[in-house]
Amino acid sequence: MLDRLAPQQPDALLALIKLFEADPRSDKIDLGVGVYRTGAGETPVFDAIKAAERKLVAEQDSKAYLGPEGDMGFVRALMPTVFGSDPTRKGRIDGMQTPGGTGAVRLALALAKRAGATRVLMGVPSWPNHAQIAADLGLELVPFDHAAPDGSADLDAVRAVLAGAGERDVLLLHGCCHNPTGIDYTDGQWDEIAAMLGEGPVLPVIDLAYQGLGRGLAQDAYGARAVLARVPRALVAYSCDKNFGLYRDRVGALYVQASAGEVLDRIVANALNLARATWSMPPDHGAAAVRLVLRDEDLAEQWRDELNEMRTRIQRVRASLAAKGTVGALDLKPLGRQFGMFAMLPLDKEQIQVLRADHGIYMAGSGRINIAGLTTGNIDKFTRALAQVSA
Repeated sequence: MLDRLAPQQPDALLALIKLFEADPRSDKIDLGVGVYRTGAGETPVFDAIKAAERKLVAEQDSKAYLGPEGDMGFVRALMPTVFGSDPTRKGRIDGMQTPGGTGAVRLALALAKRAGATRVLMGVPSWPNHAQIAADLGLELVPFDHAAPDGSADLDAVRAVLAGAGERDVLLLHGCCHNPTGIDYTDGQWDEIAAMLGEGPVLPVIDLAYQGLGRGLAQDAYGARAVLARVPRALVAYSCDKNFGLYRDRVGALYVQASAGEVLDRIVANALNLARATWSMPPDHGAAAVRLVLRDEDLAEQWRDELNEMRTRIQRVRASLAAKGTVGALDLKPLGRQFGMFAMLPLDKEQIQVLRADHGIYMAGSGRINIAGLTTGNIDKFTRALAQVSA
C-alpha cells in the first residue's frame, strides 16, 4: 500500500536552507528561515533560559511522564503574560501544553472540528501551515484578503466574511506580528472585530506566536484580550518558540475560554483526548525552563530585557528600510508601519531568482522576507539589489 502514495513536493523553505548553505559567497544574505537573528547573524539562547536550564539540571528529580496536559505549572505561569490580570476571566480560561505553536493550532482546529466546525475563515496570505493543517483535517478553507492596497489591514474583508458566516465556522486570526505580511490590525480594528464576533456564532481561534516582538508584551496581546472580553468561547494557540528563543524545544500552549465549570471542563477534556491520540505527551524541557523563568522575578525581568532588545533591533531594521523610501519600483515606506519579523515584497519568481543567482540574496518564493536577516552591514547591498531587479 505504501507504493501507492502520491509524490509530494519537498518543503520549499527547507530546500532554500540547503541552497543558502551551499552558496560559497561570503556576502550572501539569508532572509528565508523565520528565526530571529542578532546583528551578527546569530540565533542565540536567551541568558535567562540558560540560567533556568542550569537550575533545572540541578533540581529536577524525575523524567517521569506528566500526562497529555504537560507542565501545568508552565501553562498557568504563562497566563498573566497572555491574558493580563482581568479578574472577570478567573475560572473561565484553562489550557494545556502543546508541542510548539503548530501543535496548538493543530489541536485547536481538531477540537473545533470535533465540535462540528466545517470551515476555517482565514485572511490570506497567511502562514502556509495554517492551510495545510485545515486541509489535513478536512476543513474547508474560506480565504479573504488580509491586506488592503495601501499596506494596512483590510477590515472591510473581515466584515464581509463574517456577514456570511455561521455557527460551523472558525475565524483564524493572527494575534500580532502577522506572518507573512507584518500587517497587524490596529487597536480600533481589533475592537470592531471583537464586537462583530461578540454578536455572532463564529468561533475565534487566535494564533499568538510572536508576542513581544511587535509593540511590546501587553500591546501585542491587545487583540486577543479584546476578542476574549466580547465572546463567550474562544481558543488561543500560543508559542514560546520565538519570544523565548526555544525553536527546537517546541514550547507552546492551547488555551480555552468558556463558561466556568462543566462547559470549560468538557471542552478541555476533549482537547486532552485529542492530544493523547496525537502526540500523547508534549516535550517537557523547554516548558519547564519557561516556568522557572516566569516564577523567578529576576529571571523574568532578564527575559523581558532580552526580548526588548530583540524587538528594538527589528524596529530599527524596519525604520532603516522605510527610510530608503522608493527603491526601483518598490515603496519600502510601509515597512516602517508594520510589525514583527516578516514582510512581503511584491516581487515575482523571476526577480526572486535573480536576487538569489546574481546577488546571493535568499528569500521565500512568495516574496516574504525575514527582517531579522538584515543588518547594518548588508542592508545597503539588499536595497541596491532590490532597485536593480525592480527597475
